[in-house]
Amino acid sequence: MISVNEKGLAIIDEMLDWEEELKVKSIELENGATVIDCGVNMEGGYDAGIYLSRLCLADLADVSYTKFNLDGLPVPAVQVATDHPTIACMASQYAGWRISVGKYFGMGSGPARALGLKPKELYEEIGYKDDFDAAVLVMESGEIPNVEVVDYIAKHCSVDPENVYIAVAPTASIAGSVQISARVVETGIHKLESIGFDINTIQSGFGIAPIAPIVGDDTKCMGSTNDCVIYCGETYYTVNYEDSEKLAEFVSKVPSTTSRDYGKPFYTTFKEAEFDFFKVDAGMFAPAKITVNNLADQKTYTSGRINTGILLESFGAKEV
Repeated sequence: MISVNEKGLAIIDEMLDWEEELKVKSIELENGATVIDCGVNMEGGYDAGIYLSRLCLADLADVSYTKFNLDGLPVPAVQVATDHPTIACMASQYAGWRISVGKYFGMGSGPARALGLKPKELYEEIGYKDDFDAAVLVMESGEIPNVEVVDYIAKHCSVDPENVYIAVAPTASIAGSVQISARVVETGIHKLESIGFDINTIQSGFGIAPIAPIVGDDTKCMGSTNDCVIYCGETYYTVNYEDSEKLAEFVSKVPSTTSRDYGKPFYTTFKEAEFDFFKVDAGMFAPAKITVNNLADQKTYTSGRINTGILLESFGAKEV
């Protein structure tokens, strides 16, 4: 079976070889762990964003840049294609590990989750298990993780601290913005899983999402980066699903348009919810549009729509 951490470590080695070119910096902590700063104190950028995205996906997807047209305004976008959707997106990329140690907090994603089984039920559902002596994690945080954080991660992943590798970038950074938009395929799969679809029937995935500009602090940027997927994220999946009628029903329920909170920038929704995620409709976290080609009946199903107006509002774009 593919080891997502082994593949992730190979990307870490590339990043260490190209630190200057990527505008990142590696830091060796007292316990021997390696942290790569991709935007906390370093500049980072689009190249670092691609590497972060590849790390999240355990290099089991092709990640590249393209262009998205927002009502005549061309903005950068990222496209993702994978033939290993459940392993790349769910066993690795999904931000399923909330790491809180002392005053430190960050969202953990990437290969190390498979060692810590975060969350365990998901790995049982997709039948995946990794066994590797190094843990590779991507952290969305505005702070560099310390020794205590690494020790916590090492313990949960059953590896030595010196074998922990963390790449970190805040939401309010170019690299951070890129890796969030690169979650467009994963977001659709996660929504499918949440409504009861058997995600093991997904054979491949493809998606495109605009990349948000820096619009403020991490909380403000969390809004705009989510909006890129919610209002303009497009996904395409190949599945092998026997029940055509049920598949059509699932596809109709996936897009963000089905959420009660749809229709305004996510930051506005989050603020109205008093910045409490539990008060926000979880169904909001989904791509704007989904298309599914079913190998079983050789038919294609599509649902949802692109809403460029909300994204322009979220970006605060003004013509001068």
